[in-house]
Amino acid sequence: MSEDSIACTPSPPYTAVIFTSLRDETPDDGYAEMAQRMDALAAAQPGYLGVESAREGVGITVSYWANDADAAAWKRVVEHSEAQRIGREQWYRSYRVRVATVTREYGHDKP
Repeated sequence: MSEDSIACTPSPPYTAVIFTSLRDETPDDGYAEMAQRMDALAAAQPGYLGVESAREGVGITVSYWANDADAAAWKRVVEHSEAQRIGREQWYRSYRVRVATVTREYGHDKP
């Protein structure tokens, strides 16, 4: 997914996993590579719909899933679990994960 695009999601309902984080002041130590790998791995999972991410101080990544079970299954993927462990130990000073059901969606796209 390009950094300047919005995820294309189906008509609701679907699940959004919102990951909000503050990075430690440590050097990158593989963070960018791991983030890229997790994006590719997530995209290969059943029920994956898309992702949007932004970072300027506070980082916010929202991944979209067909349902809560698909989102929960992504959390249990072994390589993702390892990335979470490394994140807690090396990259994040603080983070929150929030899981929500999207019930409405609207927007505008210029042609």
